[in-house]
Amino acid sequence: MIKVSPKAKRLLVPIVSVIAGFLVGAIIMLAWSYDPFQAYSSMFESALGSANGIGETIRNATPLIFIAIGFQISSAAGFFNIGLPGQAQAGWLTAIWIGLAFKGLPVYILLPFEIIAGILAGALVAGIAGWLRAYFGTNEVISTIMLNYTVLYLCQYLHQDVMSKSLRVDTDTTKTIGASGSLRIPWLSEMFGDSRISGGIFLAIIALVIFWFLMKKTTVGFEIKAVGLNPFASRYAGMSDKKSIIISMLLSGAFCGLGGVVQGLGTYQNYFTQTTTLDIGWDGMSVALLGGMSAIGILLASLLFSILKIGGLGMQTAAGIPFEIVSIVIAAIIFFVAISWAVGLLFKEKKSDKTATYIATAETAGRQAANDQQKGGEA
Repeated sequence: MIKVSPKAKRLLVPIVSVIAGFLVGAIIMLAWSYDPFQAYSSMFESALGSANGIGETIRNATPLIFIAIGFQISSAAGFFNIGLPGQAQAGWLTAIWIGLAFKGLPVYILLPFEIIAGILAGALVAGIAGWLRAYFGTNEVISTIMLNYTVLYLCQYLHQDVMSKSLRVDTDTTKTIGASGSLRIPWLSEMFGDSRISGGIFLAIIALVIFWFLMKKTTVGFEIKAVGLNPFASRYAGMSDKKSIIISMLLSGAFCGLGGVVQGLGTYQNYFTQTTTLDIGWDGMSVALLGGMSAIGILLASLLFSILKIGGLGMQTAAGIPFEIVSIVIAAIIFFVAISWAVGLLFKEKKSDKTATYIATAETAGRQAANDQQKGGEA
């Protein structure tokens, strides 16, 4: 085992997990007579080798940041929120609907209106699961899974049967939103080779700062973490576990809804019928698992997963390697993150100087007390 500081160990474990995932992918490529060096070089060249590639990589990472934040907030409260795709989809459809229905409003009114509406839609979906858990003890895994499909088919019904025909191209696709309701910024897109990067990246950076401040500096964040660590002790200390459960789920859904808003207003500029749950929900969960409770970790993990997704397409076209290999690499990384305790066995935490001094002082004091007691007994 390699002796490292606790802080270094927390940093090294995800890094080793990522490297192990890439190695597993390389072994599989070699087994099928593919060149892993050519594959990975094509991947990084496609994702980072041009202004357009960098813009698309950032664009793909942006909604993952919001969803990873949402998952981490619920996890901090001790809940496994896997309703992320449904919450994001609710935010996506709501924002596009508002943008099309009120397209005549000026940008400084319409854009905040869309964003707030999408946030509230995501929070509402997650809040249902939180309320059921807080007051009825319903398992949030079951309720959020069911809500994913409820939202999926409800959105399909609303889009195809309730939304005005004047807002749709056909039953599968809405019209494109106007410039006043879009998160696209022309100069930003031009800077990155006419990619689909949008102003959502600025919202994502703000969200990371809010997440850090919420969990580190506020009473709400402290109570959420306290309930997650020990709900019984928290209740004994006067904290309301029901309130913390509902607040954490509302916040989780709000961030996920914002991820869907950015996907709609930034990437696609419209809404189209979804035949299955959103991939960004599951990818965002993977980002959260890799990034941990760190805002910087979530940012780096989202960029890594985006490089794998965007670069995987280039790996397929340039190196002739199936895109499924990318999915295997992602799955391997998640696997090693999931068994981080086993990866952590490679490293042994070394005691800091302060800890060693404290232990030595305690041992000296203990020996001195024992000697004094022995002398007192002899006297």
